[in-house]
Amino acid sequence: KIACPKDYMPSKKVIAWAKKKKADIEILHDAKDAADNADCIMTDKWISMGDKGNLSKKRKAFKSFQVNKKLMKVAKKDAIFMHDLPAQRGEEVSAEVIDGKQSVVWQQAENRLHCQKGIIEWCLKGK
Repeated sequence: KIACPKDYMPSKKVIAWAKKKKADIEILHDAKDAADNADCIMTDKWISMGDKGNLSKKRKAFKSFQVNKKLMKVAKKDAIFMHDLPAQRGEEVSAEVIDGKQSVVWQQAENRLHCQKGIIEWCLKGK
């Protein structure tokens, strides 16, 4: 499930590609509907670094999509929280979630580090 404001839908090209690969994708416009009974809730920055667009418009559009304690309660009891970092505490995620027991963001970052090291090694060896 993907939850997003109507004005910020994923790329149609990417969705078409994923569906062609038999991905089961559901686009929802309510964060609670998407989080319902979820195993994992993952978010990303609302505003990318260097984004010069209408920041207040984006913040307003995404406000109801913040991952907070209330949203995590809609997911499964043992659901995890993920974020690719860096995170803006108080915007896309509350401090109590990113720093809480359900958060695996630091393990996620460590795993990404090992993957990146493997990619560098692969590139250097030319294999």
